[in-house]
Amino acid sequence: MILTLIFGVLFLVLISLLFIPIELYLNTITNQYYVQLRGLVKVSIESDKKELLRVRLQVFFRSYYFYPLRKNNSSKTKKIREKKHLKSRNKINFKTVLRLLKSFKVKEFVLHIDTGNSILNAKLYPAFSFLNYHIGNININFEDRNQLVLCMQNRPIHIIKSFINF
Repeated sequence: MILTLIFGVLFLVLISLLFIPIELYLNTITNQYYVQLRGLVKVSIESDKKELLRVRLQVFFRSYYFYPLRKNNSSKTKKIREKKHLKSRNKINFKTVLRLLKSFKVKEFVLHIDTGNSILNAKLYPAFSFLNYHIGNININFEDRNQLVLCMQNRPIHIIKSFINF
């Protein structure tokens, strides 16, 4: 009886994890770049004083820091790299990638561009105003301001469905 109760609770937790939203957020003005499972895990890329960048992993209330550009000279990592090189890769179909991209929902999209050339900006202005009318907040400016804000959401169940459906 207790064993079935434990399996039932575990099954419900796994099913609920399939419906938790995954959020991808990019903001070039505030330098925020992260992927998060709401309430569980957040992986963000931050600048660092000693290294070029660091990866911050937040799990519940704990933070862990990783430095991906730091050189690691251990022999174990060399052996692992050699083994990975020998394995053949599975090829992903273009249709599958397209279905995966279509499963994402764009919650916020802001794009402000300045090319630095005022004549090119003037030529691009009608196209960007047309895109602004149909897509969202896309502007060309003459103020030396470049900005991208992108917030996309998806759920693990939609990602799995994009790989399974034909």
